[in-house]
Amino acid sequence: MTTLNVGILAHVDAGKTSLTERLLHAVGVIDEPGSVDDGTTRTDSLALERRRGITIRSAVVSFVVDGVTVNLIDTPGHPDFIAEVERVVDLLDGVVLVVSAVEGVQAQTRVLMRTLQRLRLPTLLFINKIDRSGADPDRVLRDIADRLTPSVVATGHVRAAGSRRADFVPHLDRDPRFVRQLLDLLSARDDRLLAEYVQDEHRVTGPRLRAALVEQSRRALVYPVLAGSAITGAGVAALIGGLTELLPVAEPDADAPASGTVFKVERTPTGEKVAYVRMFGGTVRLRDRLPVGERVATVTGIQVFANGSAVRVDAVGGGRIALLHGVGDVRIGDPVGVARAGRPARHFAPPSLETIVVPEHRPDQAALYAALSDLAEQDPLIDVRRDAARREITVSLYGEVQKEVIEATLAEEYGLAVTFRETTTVHVERLLGTGAAVELIGVDPNPFLATVGLRVAPGDPGGGIVFRLGVEPGSMPPAFFTAVEETVRETLRQGPYGWQVLDCVVTMTHAGYWARQSHSHGTFDKSMSSTAGDFRNLTPLVLMAALRAAGTRVEEPVHRFRLEIPGDVLAAVLPVLARLDAVPHRTVAQGGPVVVVGMVPARQVHAVERRLPALTRGEGIFESTFDHHRPVRGEPPRRPHGDPNPTDRKEYLLAVNRRVNRRGER
Repeated sequence: MTTLNVGILAHVDAGKTSLTERLLHAVGVIDEPGSVDDGTTRTDSLALERRRGITIRSAVVSFVVDGVTVNLIDTPGHPDFIAEVERVVDLLDGVVLVVSAVEGVQAQTRVLMRTLQRLRLPTLLFINKIDRSGADPDRVLRDIADRLTPSVVATGHVRAAGSRRADFVPHLDRDPRFVRQLLDLLSARDDRLLAEYVQDEHRVTGPRLRAALVEQSRRALVYPVLAGSAITGAGVAALIGGLTELLPVAEPDADAPASGTVFKVERTPTGEKVAYVRMFGGTVRLRDRLPVGERVATVTGIQVFANGSAVRVDAVGGGRIALLHGVGDVRIGDPVGVARAGRPARHFAPPSLETIVVPEHRPDQAALYAALSDLAEQDPLIDVRRDAARREITVSLYGEVQKEVIEATLAEEYGLAVTFRETTTVHVERLLGTGAAVELIGVDPNPFLATVGLRVAPGDPGGGIVFRLGVEPGSMPPAFFTAVEETVRETLRQGPYGWQVLDCVVTMTHAGYWARQSHSHGTFDKSMSSTAGDFRNLTPLVLMAALRAAGTRVEEPVHRFRLEIPGDVLAAVLPVLARLDAVPHRTVAQGGPVVVVGMVPARQVHAVERRLPALTRGEGIFESTFDHHRPVRGEPPRRPHGDPNPTDRKEYLLAVNRRVNRRGER
């Protein structure tokens, strides 16, 4: 069966959820399109989504067009929920990027488009809301070409923009202007097409150019632009036709080994975890036993999306999106069956803010941690951390709206009233050089039955944490090496200053253990035998010593900003930007308004946003997105370490002993 997995992406309020509803209505899945304002949309199923009128969690609906099963994934548009987009973008065959005909290209639009271009993901641009007062699709088309990519072509024109009569009329293949636009755009990327035109321009007909458009669109070389209205339905028929014509439709190999990826996890009312899985190849059948993450699970139920709802089936093949039951303690990102080659890359910046969550009633601390851990299963980037000594729970955030959603979710779904302390900036640490440390088994001050030696060195920017073996793989049981690697990755979440260490290569240089010891009557002697716990407990001490030897530098997040203001207030705005550590790089006059582009520390973004309305008579438009980290000036900020804290050897060993004694271990 041929399939097409399409993501609907946009800046918040561009109308993508309404567009999803209109598409479902147009193909006959629903009788009437739902309304975001009325809370009746099919994809915004959470009560909180319907009440706030925004998408918080990605949702899947399905329909059939021309024999192709189209799985449509509606994703959040608000930048606070970019993590939902992060999880689905690698699973898509193509994208519809929605842009408002009134507001035009916005900050999130540019963030999304840059990512789609980097991934070479085929994309259709849809200019929505052509019926709205103030709609100017021609201006938006120019804006797209100027601020997103010049490799765009309008596949039609809009009549009566800004009125309820607005409509999208596709260009005909014989339209001379359209033919000329296609020829200019497509021949620049197709030498064969250019040669045909040079040899005989009459051979390059409208249908020939249309075929070239399809080919280049499916290869993400060009980006067709359509327009319409999700409210009136104008242009939606052309968009539906464009899905299967201009985006790549695949027919996966059903006989290949089963291979999929978990991109979303939900819990049933009984507490069972259900995994949303994009299948890339092969077939999963009911009662199959197959690897899911690091476990082997028996599939007890399969659902696929069909005609707008989930239906039970006995098997699911490649290309489809399925809900799998019986997969146990599954996590987002887990492979199902044969894992795809390579680690998933990060496409968007991690959260740059964090806050401490405080229960209104002190005895609710344990329940709060359990509830936030549940939410972290759905959104791992909130990165819940608990400091047992200070009785504090910290979560990472993209913004204040996300904080409000967490607060409401805890109240409505878990009955927990909470408050938040002041939101602070998340810093990171990077290595300054190379460092090494080793602790040998049986040699003071090492109290554990393990030898661990580690060398740390700076890695490639964006390369993440790389763990390597500098010893023979057969020198220890594999479980001990696994324990060291897992503990290294966990420990690097808090470096010497308490911040996550980025882009680091860790090499295990020494390894040793005591083999299993038994008494003559066959009983196991824990006191003389190494366990994985010895390696998990020793590794943080060795790693922290290596990090101190290498040295780390604390860096803060910096945003790139774009500020559009009236020209007559520029002189008043620039000194304020300077006081807030914002550095303009370029100032461009665009007739009346002036555009200022530059860099600003993430910690000052909200301060800039608060000051602008008064300085610009409410006419300033400020957009910012994460750009890079830079070294902090002055004394590096520290974040308290969790318990146990490997930067304090004495306290760490006491905490480990308390933990071991509670568990009844050696």
